[in-house]
This record gives sequence, C-alpha cells and structure tokens, in this order.
Amino acid sequence: MTAKIVDRVMTAVFYLIAALLVVLLVGLLGYILARGLPKLSWTFLTSPPQSLSAGSGIGPQLFNSIYILFLTMLFTVPIGVGGGIYLAEYARPGRLTDTIRAAIEVLSSLPSIVVGLFGLIVFVYYTGWGYTLMGGALALMLFNLPLMVRTSEEAIRAVPHEQREASLALGVSRWRTITDVVLPSALPGIVTGAILTAGRAFGEAAALIFTAGMSTPRLDFHDWNPLSPTSPFNPFRPGETLAVNIWKVNSEGLIPDAKEVSAGASAVLVIAVLLFNLMARFLARVFYRRMTAAKL
Repeated sequence: MTAKIVDRVMTAVFYLIAALLVVLLVGLLGYILARGLPKLSWTFLTSPPQSLSAGSGIGPQLFNSIYILFLTMLFTVPIGVGGGIYLAEYARPGRLTDTIRAAIEVLSSLPSIVVGLFGLIVFVYYTGWGYTLMGGALALMLFNLPLMVRTSEEAIRAVPHEQREASLALGVSRWRTITDVVLPSALPGIVTGAILTAGRAFGEAAALIFTAGMSTPRLDFHDWNPLSPTSPFNPFRPGETLAVNIWKVNSEGLIPDAKEVSAGASAVLVIAVLLFNLMARFLARVFYRRMTAAKL
C-alpha cells in the first residue's frame, strides 16, 4: 500500500476509536442518569438515610463528601504545589531527585485499596483516632498528591524561562520571582489540576471504607462547635461519604427501595464529577484569557 492509503486508513481508525470512546461515555452516563434522575428531589438530597423503611435520603453522606473533600484539598494543594515548585525550580539531577520522582510514580500507581489499608494502620490504629473524616482526608491526600505534584510541576515548567530571567535581571530574589512571576503565570494549570484532583477525590470509596468508616452518627447541623461529637464540622468523627453509601446500599442495604436510592446517589455523584471537570476547563480558559489576552 502507498503512504497515502496508509495515512487514510490510520486516520479512519483513529476517528473510529474516538467515536467509540464517545459512544461508551455517553452510553454509561445516559444509563446512570436515566435511572437516577427520577429519584432526585430536595427531600432526597437533604433527608437522612433509613435503616429499614423506604424513603431514604443522602443528606449526611453528601455533606460528608463535601466536607472530607475540603479537608483533603486543604492538605493536598499546599503540599502538591510546594512539591511542584521544588521539582521545577530547585531540584537538580541526581539520586535524590530520581528517588523523589520514583516515589511519586509508585504512589500514583498504588491501588486505592492499598492506600486505604495503609490509612487503616496509620490513621485509625496507630494514631488511636478510630474511623474519622480526618483519617479519610489524609488517606485521600496520599492518593491524590502525585497528581497534584505533577500538574503543578508541568504548569510551572510551562512558564517561559525569559520571564524568570527578566525578573532576576531586575534584582528580584529567586523566591520573589517564583511567587510574583512564575506562580501567577502557572496559576491556570495549577487550578485545573486542583479541580481535577478534587473530582477524583470526591468519587473515591475504597480508601474511605477503611479510614472514614461506613456510618455517620446523628448530627446536629445547628451545632457549629468542631469539638462537639454531634457537630457536622467535627473532623474527628466517622462519616460515610456518598461513594461509600452507594457501595453499602448495593451490598448490605435492607431498605425496600435500595436500588432507587443507589441509582439516585450514583446520579448525584456522576453530576458532581462532571461539574468538577467542566469547571476545570472553564476556569482554565478564564485564567488563560486574562493572563495572555488570547483564546484557548
């Protein structure tokens, strides 16, 4: 075959693969949303779950998912951005840098169940906390830290080197150059990485089963004292997240409408992850236009 025919054949193959991926994604999302959307209502999103009777809701689980996500990002973003700054600006070729990169790659390839077992040993048993939202957040931090480090490093490396040289030539210190010149330019990529990391953490279940637990105590949403055992803002209480609730309802649920509750919770989870990804793309475009006066 001539090179022209080969080029056309391979182009058609790649278009076919892309179309297949789109069809699979649309089919999966359509199936989940078609089953779950009829169940969604304000009562379903805010009411507590039921143990035996129908009419169960996902209010505490949804709140726990959002709160544990906040705790996770509170640790993941500063450490991840700091690691990205070090690897992009300070790390020199050598054994130490190679060891750090190898550790990041190994950590990123660990199954979430392994991270959960590690969190069970360290954040549940070793610390004596028991099942807590804080333990789950720290486990999710370990699970998502490699992605945050890599996206931050790539965003910082993408900043033109001429900007650094111009700042240093004016007598600005290296640290001020990083904080005032490099990081603002790399902010779109860092924000995108943070939102994608948040979406990944929001849908995680395996690591939280062993760290945050599979139950939620009775919560008083009028109690804002983070040290109170009934306060929803207490990070050292157990908390069942939305993803864990889906697994629990499907495997151990005794309520008559277990399938409907699972379908509704799955739809909420899918919609949340889609919003995270769309938000990442939107914010990346907004930041890119403001900082470069160009279209992405």
